[in-house]
Amino acid sequence: MAYLGSTPETQTFTSGTDYFNGDGISVSFTLSRPVASVNDIDVVVSNVVQQPSTAYSVSGTTITFTSAPPAGTANVYARYLSTATQTLTPSPGTVGTSQLSPSLTNVPFFGGSTLGAGNATGMKNRIINGGMVLDQRNAGASVTISTGTFLTDRWNVYLSHTATMTGQQSATAPNGFTNSLAITVGTGAATTSTDQGILRQKIEGFNIADLGWGTVNAKTVTLSFWVRSSLTGTFGVTLRNGTSPNRAYTAAYTISSANTFEYKTIVISGDTTGTWLTDNSSGIQVAYDLGTGTTYSQAAGSWTSNTAISGLLGGVKLAETSGATFYITGVQLEEGNAATSFEFRDYGRELMMCQRYFEKSYDYAQVPGSTVDNTIGGYGIAGNTTLIPTLIYYKVVKRIVGNTFTLYAYDGTSGRVSQYNTTGNTGATGCAANKIGETGVNGIIKTGGTDFIAGNYYWWNWTSSAEL
Repeated sequence: MAYLGSTPETQTFTSGTDYFNGDGISVSFTLSRPVASVNDIDVVVSNVVQQPSTAYSVSGTTITFTSAPPAGTANVYARYLSTATQTLTPSPGTVGTSQLSPSLTNVPFFGGSTLGAGNATGMKNRIINGGMVLDQRNAGASVTISTGTFLTDRWNVYLSHTATMTGQQSATAPNGFTNSLAITVGTGAATTSTDQGILRQKIEGFNIADLGWGTVNAKTVTLSFWVRSSLTGTFGVTLRNGTSPNRAYTAAYTISSANTFEYKTIVISGDTTGTWLTDNSSGIQVAYDLGTGTTYSQAAGSWTSNTAISGLLGGVKLAETSGATFYITGVQLEEGNAATSFEFRDYGRELMMCQRYFEKSYDYAQVPGSTVDNTIGGYGIAGNTTLIPTLIYYKVVKRIVGNTFTLYAYDGTSGRVSQYNTTGNTGATGCAANKIGETGVNGIIKTGGTDFIAGNYYWWNWTSSAEL
């Protein structure tokens, strides 16, 4: 039979007899060891065997007679028959990891010091790509940041600040991690009252539905992460709702040592009001303040109904300092009032989770729009000058119907397909998908530009984005 914890102790029985002196008055006597049942002892009074439960009862180490035994020396004795295994029900909150020897790290299938919390099984962490291991769009290359720029899968920046920034997947990471997301300020600028600068991930409503936010049953969550910056001081991170946020909780965290990874945990009571979507729309946004002005900032520590809040009043604004750096990894949002060990999902599953929101026909290390001729995203024969009948199947079902589907010729030109066996991968321009569904695309059509040539073969690559 399987069990949790250490190997059960081997129980042995030690025989023995307790002797008592009756005095004709006392009805209770103290045994030398506890017993679980009246049947665990034989009791004799003045050489007469007593009937269990009728003549006496036991409770722990106390034996109590229904009438006082007569006076005498050692005329009352209890002979032990067995050692009983007792079942104990501990009081709530009295059993911790130290009572489950040697530790919970030895429980099969769980690698951390605790098991995690909530109803999530296989997705304790509501953040996708929190370890920054996936970067389908950029393959680790540095990119210039503007509003909507994705730096790694599922992580993008909203920026209306005048500062310039670049970002990329980085190999600089704390022990136990291989990657982080790095942001570097080029030219810093003062933060105006209406500036916004945030690094964010939007979590799909389906993946936070069990938290019950917006109801009286809203559950507490814990946000944890590893962070490093060339700047020190108090920084801000905000949890907010929906695509047009009007509920927000801003928390403060402190970076104490420059250029050193530090581990942060923040406990946040769930919001009992507001609208928190539980479908395929944006459920919760996690937004790290990079340079947000006072109009969109608030003090830390409480839920508010302010619109589009994303910053911490008085917090460090990375965008203001030329050359400043910011690294983050191991981001985890989980149910419960304590951080547990980071949930490392296998690479293939993490990739599929990312592909629900962005997928490409290119090989993983190839950046979309590259000049390639060894990756086939699709092909077909033009039926006439405006249509190529074809079917393109996604590896993973997308979040929405009508996702953003972009075609690329072999020379990397978007909105174009390549004609087979033509010099320079030339072909029709002004090309788009005919029908776009959750599972794939039906047909390529010409929306303008160069016509297809009926009967000719055409080839292409593609990307599909269903980001929140």
